[in-house]
Amino acid sequence: MNNKEFISELSRRLGYTVKDATTVTDSLIACIIQDLQEGKNVTIQNFGTFEVKKKMERISVNPLTKQRFLVPPKLNLCFKPNLTLKEKLKSNTSDD
Repeated sequence: MNNKEFISELSRRLGYTVKDATTVTDSLIACIIQDLQEGKNVTIQNFGTFEVKKKMERISVNPLTKQRFLVPPKLNLCFKPNLTLKEKLKSNTSDD
């Protein structure tokens, strides 16, 4: 499902116009992004938790040249699904 399909489905289910559903979706995503930028975790009930984790700086080796180099620290966005979501996905795959 892409963004356009998601907004169409949301507007259909809620009875909103596509424009209103777009506004709601954009506002939700903006709030999530703002909290993640501030270092906060974002938990959505029955879905999961988004969090930003810091990867420390490390030394890596180029396998071709055997040259060592420093990989700088970076931030990674991680998602941990809720147990309810995990169970729903497991039950769907066992039916196949």
